[in-house]
Amino acid sequence: AKNSWPGWHVFIWITIAMIGARTASMALNRVIDAKIDAKNPRTKNREIPSGTLNKYDGILLAVIGFALLIVAGWQLNRLTLFLLPIAVFFLSFYPYTKRFTWLCHYWLGLTIGASAAGGWIAVTGSFAPTAIALWIAVALWIAGFDIIYALLDYDFDIANSIHSVPAKFGIKNALIISAISHVLAVIALLASCYYSDSSGTYAISFRFYTLAIAVVVGVLVYVHWLVNKKGAAEALKSFNANMFISPIILISVILDLVF
Repeated sequence: AKNSWPGWHVFIWITIAMIGARTASMALNRVIDAKIDAKNPRTKNREIPSGTLNKYDGILLAVIGFALLIVAGWQLNRLTLFLLPIAVFFLSFYPYTKRFTWLCHYWLGLTIGASAAGGWIAVTGSFAPTAIALWIAVALWIAGFDIIYALLDYDFDIANSIHSVPAKFGIKNALIISAISHVLAVIALLASCYYSDSSGTYAISFRFYTLAIAVVVGVLVYVHWLVNKKGAAEALKSFNANMFISPIILISVILDLVF
């Protein structure tokens, strides 16, 4: 966002905000979905359904997570703090979306994608077109992968009236929708390569970042080849390939800053 290291203060508090948001959202998701998880063979051994933890433990963990998020926002800048209620709403409401809309994957994407824009705001104290492009890219990337992940619960979701893209449109169409989401995510990533200099001229920046996008395209092609070629049984392996994308992007940004 500033083409330089933002400093340890900003880095540490952004990291704490990320940990707090992730902890709170995961804990709330487990609490709200406890009954659904207990019925689902894939999730029945999670902490609350299995009795390892109870709902009050989950609520306490969520409160601690949100407290970390709020303190971190307060330590960063006014705009970050001002936008916190919106972030808390998105994080808290996601588990309910699968109860009434197949767009739940995109709500999750928008929620997680906000972290990209949030990081930008934490560093600069303002919005920017690049931050919005990153938000869109992450939102579509996450939504596409979450649709693939939902293939694992295809039969369960239909039987229990859980809303998802696969349950609504079928597996074949779900994979097409996922692929389209990922194509649009790549376009948004490419759009984030453009920046405006002091004269207002837009130009391509970040050499390693653009190279990383090419690698990400390769990962996405592999992911969709795997699940289309070998079927829904490979959805988890396909989903796990998602874990390579964030480190690839992070390393590329660091290299651009260093070189």
